[in-house]
Amino acid sequence: MTATMAAHDHGVRAEAARRRTFAVISHPDAGKSTLTEALALHASAITEAGAVHGKGDRRGVTSDWLAMERERGISITSAALRFEYAGMVFNLLDTPGHADFSEDTYRVLAAVDGVVMLLDAAKGLEPQTLKLFDVCRHRRLPVITFVNKWDRPGREPLELLDEIEQRIGLRPTPLTWPVGVAGDFHGVLDRRRGGFVRYTRTPGGATRAAEQLVSAEQAEAEHDTAFAVAREELDLVAATCGDFDPDSYAAGASTPVLFGAALPNFGVRQLLDTVVELAPAPAPRPDAAGATRRLDAPFAGLVFKVQANMDPAHRDRIAFVRVCSGRFERGMVVTHSATGRPFATKYAQQIFGQDRAVLDTAFPGDIVGLVNAGSLRVGDALYDGPAVRYPPIPSFAPEHFATVTARDSSRYKQFRRGVEQLDSEGVVQVLRSEQRGDHAPVLAAVGPMQFEVATHRLEHEFRAPVRLDRLGFSLARATDVAGAEALRTTSDVEVFTRGDGALLALFPTKWRLLSLQRHHPDIRLDPLVAGTE
Repeated sequence: MTATMAAHDHGVRAEAARRRTFAVISHPDAGKSTLTEALALHASAITEAGAVHGKGDRRGVTSDWLAMERERGISITSAALRFEYAGMVFNLLDTPGHADFSEDTYRVLAAVDGVVMLLDAAKGLEPQTLKLFDVCRHRRLPVITFVNKWDRPGREPLELLDEIEQRIGLRPTPLTWPVGVAGDFHGVLDRRRGGFVRYTRTPGGATRAAEQLVSAEQAEAEHDTAFAVAREELDLVAATCGDFDPDSYAAGASTPVLFGAALPNFGVRQLLDTVVELAPAPAPRPDAAGATRRLDAPFAGLVFKVQANMDPAHRDRIAFVRVCSGRFERGMVVTHSATGRPFATKYAQQIFGQDRAVLDTAFPGDIVGLVNAGSLRVGDALYDGPAVRYPPIPSFAPEHFATVTARDSSRYKQFRRGVEQLDSEGVVQVLRSEQRGDHAPVLAAVGPMQFEVATHRLEHEFRAPVRLDRLGFSLARATDVAGAEALRTTSDVEVFTRGDGALLALFPTKWRLLSLQRHHPDIRLDPLVAGTE
């Protein structure tokens, strides 16, 4: 190896060690987008948080840029934010919390190295949080837990720790501990560094909260009863949970826990410092065959998200690519795994919510936005040098189905282009059949809110108002050509072709499915797996 090559390899590894690529996951309304902005605020990536007025006025929220997100105050699509803090490069991915958009969240989890799990202090572990944690466990993603909204009434901290251990099997190891019950938050005890951190609110929580590290003696004098209770609880925690163990955390057996409140920016700096210190840096990723490609191998990246029309002024399409190995350089010509054809990367951008900037170089862990990448789809790989394919990102089993047709036949071209775009992004699955024809494709969704997003975008982005007619199907199974032919004359069952070529048989009820399987056991009807098994 030449000195130049050795220096190049070392440079890639050194840059990878500076990356922290992670997702924030939670149940809806736990404060995920607010925390995302608070992290960016504390890293000085933004000067003022936008989520200071709750759901009624979220016009400044950096990571929520779709019109529907700002109207409803919920995250509908994932967003990427890149910023620097303490000498590290953060690639933070904000994910949708609503269960109807789980598929987008699962795609994001295929692109990160770790996770911050956000819990509402009053609600604890909720159903969607549990489902997302199952995916983290499946992908062996280490989890840092942040208990949010401690400035509002909530549950006892010991009760929340017990719930984490009992319901998801993670041993909680608190790094900070609240002084004052939920709703009467004075600050936190820092278990690792010692001392009491006191917070001072800023108007509306729009800027970083002032912090002051005071001695235990001063804290006890100022918060006599609350401080004494916190010390007693910490003694119990030390006896039952023990201290933080990095090996246990990396293995997914324990989770460091911090307490805070994202809206007034309490405890956010401690969370940032914890991510810097504990969250894993990018590591070699296995390919579809189970082999790993070294971090300093030639460039390879995974397409995990495709999004069109992020900026109404630029009607373009961006493919989000996680750099898995090597050094990416804007303008390099790589190979597209799905086609084997060359792919030019002239238009590469760094993404920060809706904002973009030209990106010249990137390293493992970074997220690259490739503009007008019309041929790229979720799950594709791009590579330089030896070929690589990554494990597929499975699609969810849809449970809601509806035909979609253009209200204005003169807008059919726009309608068709919009449906194809939504399909390629994974907003909904698009099913077609000869019986229904191209003018009336079937939209298949995990949850009904996906239909609202699809129809809203078709009308406002593609100027193609549509009519949606719900169908009486409730589950889908994968079949083959022989099965499709056998089911052609079966009542209450239809077979469609999905955008990726898969044949799906739709059934009105599970009882109809069981009946058909009992009478025709030779027909292939396989469950659609969501990627957690």
